Amino acid sequence: MTSDSKLKNSINDSELVKSAELVKSDSAVLAHVTVKLKDGSIADSTKPSKKPTWLKMGDGSFSNAFESYLIEKQAGDNLTFELEAEDAFGESNPDQIHFMDLSQFPQDIELKVGAIIGFDQPSGNQIPGIIRNVEGGSVKVDFNHPLAGEMIVFEIEIIQVKN
Repeated sequence: MTSDSKLKNSINDSELVKSAELVKSDSAVLAHVTVKLKDGSIADSTKPSKKPTWLKMGDGSFSNAFESYLIEKQAGDNLTFELEAEDAFGESNPDQIHFMDLSQFPQDIELKVGAIIGFDQPSGNQIPGIIRNVEGGSVKVDFNHPLAGEMIVFEIEIIQVKN
């Protein structure tokens, strides 16, 4: 191999490194995501199913703080970071906690504290509600995100970036 061909190969290799797509503010990112609570317990993860998820940057699904950790990263990068509640799933909003009459629930549903139940909306979509209390004829239902108010640790393994 001549020194010219060595130089040519090294240029091609460096061009390959430079051409790796970096995460931008409007990228689609395929990643394995693990969501942990402050105590280290796993709240959710794509790893057990071996099915990574697509994260669409800039569409409002994630906080600016979350997205800032991914910007300028590339496939193969592994990140671990923690976000306070307001930057993760938000603070718990008292306006999202409702008291419902026990008679509104089907009799075959066991209303255990902590159970998550799907509630039909007029649009046909379902929204999850967490049973917080059952007392007398009243059921306290929390429609906040189940992880609202929690500090969260995210572990992200970037697999692919599309710009």
